[in-house]
Amino acid sequence: MKRRALFIINPISGGKKKDGVPDLIDQNLDKKVFDYDVIFTDGVSHAKQIAAEAAGKYDEVVAVGGDGTVNEIASAIVGSSTALGVVPFGSGNGLARFLSIPMNTADSIKALSAYKVESIDSGQMNGQPFFNMAGMGFDAHIAEVFSHGKKRGFLTYIKSTMQEIASYKPQRYRIEIDGKMYEREAFIVSIANSSQWGNDVHISPNASVQDGLLDVCIIRKFPVWRLPEIGTRLMLKTIEGSKYIEIIRGKQIKVFRETEGPIHLDGEPQIMQANLNINIIPGSLKIIVGPGY
Repeated sequence: MKRRALFIINPISGGKKKDGVPDLIDQNLDKKVFDYDVIFTDGVSHAKQIAAEAAGKYDEVVAVGGDGTVNEIASAIVGSSTALGVVPFGSGNGLARFLSIPMNTADSIKALSAYKVESIDSGQMNGQPFFNMAGMGFDAHIAEVFSHGKKRGFLTYIKSTMQEIASYKPQRYRIEIDGKMYEREAFIVSIANSSQWGNDVHISPNASVQDGLLDVCIIRKFPVWRLPEIGTRLMLKTIEGSKYIEIIRGKQIKVFRETEGPIHLDGEPQIMQANLNINIIPGSLKIIVGPGY
């Protein structure tokens, strides 16, 4: 019996055209294994709405887009029998890269036919799900700036970072992790499920999406002249050796800020309350991983 797949395509993610994706699906998906449908989204939250209607009816729902599209679709099918597939088309593709899903579109579609399914953890921040990374501080600020830009893509993200980094002021946080309280002044507080923000930039190199834990990554303010060193460490997976970072793992996390402010969930920014409750839900999402995972 054939499996049923639904491809949900975000036409604007990553600033890349996707008109040719249906043809690539037709050419590279094993039609002896799958029957499939394709839908293009037409606005914010449309992908989540489509996926919610598809949960339980399709064997897999495939997100064709970036981390934000993955979040929308995964949020709708988490906890269901339907598996998530990913065809990466975003600016960072953090979760896809972590799970060894090919960045080449044709190869990522072929990987879906192999149907190598794993169950991974998901996180929640004040009841809202995330699957790769959540955070506050400078990365949330940049996500907000980036979301208002006319251009997408990695180079635009880097440009925004360089323009904002010198003027951004660190914030004070009280962070409770599994009952133990920490007080820190931080430039960034990232809550990592996988190891990376995206583009193979690893904020928590030893993170696992299957260990039932979240990694609280606290980055202190560092001199701008040390940015090349920090960047190199992030790319080489040696950031834990820096005196500017502290990583604490836990299941139940509370963050107390002075005021409400920006956060991001899988790179998608929003304003959230001053007090944040964050928790892990082990093994809650079925996802098709790449051949090397």
